[in-house]
Amino acid sequence: MKVIFQQDVKGQGKKGEMKEVAEGYARNFLLPRGLAIEASAGNINTLKDQKRRESEQKQKELEHSRQLAQELEQADITIRTKAGDGGRLFGSVTSKQISQLLKQKHGLQVDKKKIQLDEPIRTLGVTKVPVKLHPKVMATLSVQVLEQK
Repeated sequence: MKVIFQQDVKGQGKKGEMKEVAEGYARNFLLPRGLAIEASAGNINTLKDQKRRESEQKQKELEHSRQLAQELEQADITIRTKAGDGGRLFGSVTSKQISQLLKQKHGLQVDKKKIQLDEPIRTLGVTKVPVKLHPKVMATLSVQVLEQK
């Protein structure tokens, strides 16, 4: 019997996949638990439509990420903080602070988890910070740390 999986089933199939399974397995396990539906003509058309909508959504997200990357490349962040001798900061500049400044000064919404700082910035000067907006889109943000007077 052909079924369309509604959820991932270990050892059988992933969500949205259409497979041939034993009729007893489908009738007694998959269908009653809502893990799969029978692969009728209407359900197959619904699946195709759903996959088409998902691909359009992914394309929109990719375009949005590319546009945001261009804006981030042009945006410069300047942070003023207290520093000691030799340009060492009292404290550090974290990805959370960078994310908040992007939102306040430039109106750009970037999640702090997407800002890829290996470790917080602890020195004065300009630092190039990579931002991973999408699996296919990377941007580089310029962060300048100045001493507060």
